Amino acid sequence: MLVYSHRPEVREGIINAVGRRPAPDVGRVKYLEATGIAEVLAACDAGRADLIVLDGEAQPTGGMGVAKQLRHEVTDCPPIVLTVRRRDDRWLATWSEADAVLVHPLDPLEAAEVVAQVLRDARAGTVTRD
Repeated sequence: MLVYSHRPEVREGIINAVGRRPAPDVGRVKYLEATGIAEVLAACDAGRADLIVLDGEAQPTGGMGVAKQLRHEVTDCPPIVLTVRRRDDRWLATWSEADAVLVHPLDPLEAAEVVAQVLRDARAGTVTRD
């Protein structure tokens, strides 16, 4: 799982909230951290991410724009979970074409379940966009 944010504390918060094993049926999660869009694109191009979690507030390129770009430029784009700061920003996930959205502060139970469900859906070929 690739976690993108320019802020280390945000990446750490996402990793801690989701955990190493979000659900028994999805197995252990291995994390790859990215601090910039070039790292995200390189990981996607190399097929190193089965799921991407993007910080909607990342600088200089926010996760919403990154999600939109990935959807339109990466063949076989992995599923995307977008994190936002305000509950009212959830609607932007529709524009960004994210598969799911989480709101900060992240609830560990919700974060783990959302990530697990997106992984399940991706494996079943039934991913739907929020």
